[in-house]
Amino acid sequence: MLRWLPGDDPRSLQKTFGPVIITGPKRSDLLRGFAPAAAAALAFLLVFGLLGGWILAGRMLAPLTRIAYAARMAANGSLSHRIRMKGRQDEFRGLADVFDTMLEQLESHVAEQQRFAANASHELRTPLAISRTLLDAARNDPTRDQGELIERLHTVNTRAINLTEGLLLLSRADRRSFPREPVDLSLIAEEAAETLLPLAEKRQITLDVTGETTQTIGSTALILRMVTNLVQNAIVHNLPAGGTVTVHTEPQHDASVLRVENTGHPLPSELVPTLTEPFQRGTERIRTDEHAGVGLGLAIVHSIVRAHDGTLDLTPRPTGGLIVTIRLPGTPPQERGLSTC
Repeated sequence: MLRWLPGDDPRSLQKTFGPVIITGPKRSDLLRGFAPAAAAALAFLLVFGLLGGWILAGRMLAPLTRIAYAARMAANGSLSHRIRMKGRQDEFRGLADVFDTMLEQLESHVAEQQRFAANASHELRTPLAISRTLLDAARNDPTRDQGELIERLHTVNTRAINLTEGLLLLSRADRRSFPREPVDLSLIAEEAAETLLPLAEKRQITLDVTGETTQTIGSTALILRMVTNLVQNAIVHNLPAGGTVTVHTEPQHDASVLRVENTGHPLPSELVPTLTEPFQRGTERIRTDEHAGVGLGLAIVHSIVRAHDGTLDLTPRPTGGLIVTIRLPGTPPQERGLSTC
C-alpha cells in the first residue's frame, strides 16, 4: 500500500510507480456531515433574529404605544392625562412633548369655555329672574305704580341686551371674522373720548387725549369698541371726584401703542391678572350705579387685542388706579403710504 504524504511530489511518484489515483471523501459524505450543522446554525439564527427583532421592535414602538394610549384617552374626553416621556431627546420624545403641550392647551381651553358658559348662563339668568319677579309682583298687585315697573324692567332688559351684545362681540373677535383696514388709533381715541366726555364731566373726571398719529391694521368698529371700553372703565373705576384719565397713542418701532391711565383706589397685585377674565370683578371695582357693566369690559378688550395679534399689559399705579398698555402691529410703510393717498 502506497501512502502519499503532503510533501511528496505526485509527478515523481507517477514516474516510479505508474498511474497514481488520489482518493478523498465523497461529496455526499461532506453534505451528510455539513447539513445538520448548517441546519442547526440557521435555526439558531432564525430564533435569535426573531427574538431580538421582537424585543427591539417592542422597545422602539413603546413610545408610540404610550402616545396612542394618550390619544385614546383624549378622544374619550380625558384631557388631563399626560405622557411625560423620559429618556434621551429623540424624535419620539419630541413628539410626546408636543402632544402633552397640545393636551394642556386643549384642557385649559375647554375649562375656560366651560367656566365662561357657566358664568354667562348665570349672568343671563339674573336679569330674566328679576324681570319675572317684577312681573309677578305687578300681577299680584294691580295698584302698583306702572311707571316704576316699566322703568325697572327697562333697566333690567338693557342690562340683558348689553350682556348678549358683549357675548356676541366676544364670539366675533375670537373667530377673527372681520375685515381689516388701516386704522388711526389717535382718531379712535379722540372719538371715544368725545363720546364719553359727558360721563367724565358728570363724575368730575378730567379726560385728556395726547399723542400722535398711530397707524395699525384691523377692524375700525372693534378697535373703537376696545378703546371705548377702556376709557369707560377708566372713568367708572376712578376716584369719586377730581380724578384723571389720560389716553395716549404713539408709534414704537414696528408697533402701535395705546395707553390708558387713570387714577383710583389702589389695586392688589393678585387682582390685576383676573380683570381680563369674563365676569370676574374685583371687589374694589364693583359699581352699583347705571354704569356697573356686565363684567365683560376688559374681557372684550383682551379678546379684540388677541384677535389683532397684539398684547395687553395691566399695571397698577403705585398711588392707585391702573395703567393699560396695548401694543398692536404697526402699519407696513407701503400700506401707510397707500392709506394717506
